[in-house]
Amino acid sequence: MALLSVLTPVLAVILCLVIGFMLLNSRSTETTSTSAGKTDGTSKADFRPWVDQDLQDDTEITAKDDDGNDWVDSNEEEDLPHVPYFPPRYPEETMLQRSKDMYTLLNQRRSVRFISPEPVPREVIDNVIRTAGTAPSGAHTEPWTFVVVSDPETKHQIRQIVEEEEEVNYRQRMGDKWVSDLARLRTNWIKDYLDVAPYLVLIFKQTYGILPNGKKKTHYYNEISVSISCGILLAALQNVGLVTVTSTPLNCGPQLRLLLKRPANEKLLMLLPVGYPASDATVPDLKRKPLDDIVVHI
Repeated sequence: MALLSVLTPVLAVILCLVIGFMLLNSRSTETTSTSAGKTDGTSKADFRPWVDQDLQDDTEITAKDDDGNDWVDSNEEEDLPHVPYFPPRYPEETMLQRSKDMYTLLNQRRSVRFISPEPVPREVIDNVIRTAGTAPSGAHTEPWTFVVVSDPETKHQIRQIVEEEEEVNYRQRMGDKWVSDLARLRTNWIKDYLDVAPYLVLIFKQTYGILPNGKKKTHYYNEISVSISCGILLAALQNVGLVTVTSTPLNCGPQLRLLLKRPANEKLLMLLPVGYPASDATVPDLKRKPLDDIVVHI
């Protein structure tokens, strides 16, 4: 019994050491597994450009991520007065007709890859972009920059950058399924319209703002805000009889930002070739989902 009483603490210590070793070994295995998963994920990301960090929202950027003195304090901004708001109110019959007219107009919108080189008045483009600039944005930061390119040489440089990366996307990064899904639409990495269209509109999201005094300002929900603006832009283009095709030039953003001399706080979200449709333009015979498939009334 005396021997047992002496050995009991020793056995307890040994047992604790064994359990501790087992737990430590288990954690090492999990860490290795996680690391391997991350490595695999990184490898897959190289072949899945839709997770390109250049397209991710940077709302999480805050003063804590950088030198606090570089960021504007909300207390430094002036309080905004509120003013009366009296939008037009229509009779129900007029509302119904206007809703039908708007649907008819936008239901004609299609992605068009055959664009005429015919000139388009610049004032029309400016008004269309003004319209896009009416979009709502997080804390009214208006985190968008529209770069309108009409210079032939710059358009050609943009095409070269896009086609070089798009060929790699189609051949390696996108994967067989994505390429197969696009085959029926007859798209590939050749982008003739980038040279032909009278205008290329490149929409950049501002991941944060830079004030005149050099301080940075957080742009909340910048990607969502700019995406809404792009939707309004598409509607405005349709309204004036112009066409485009939405393009998210994957892995081209940094090169295009440098080419266009845009600051580091801007990231390319979308590229739109804009013009009249070519006289021989065609589009895939696609059908839209019926209302019952896209709406739920509760």
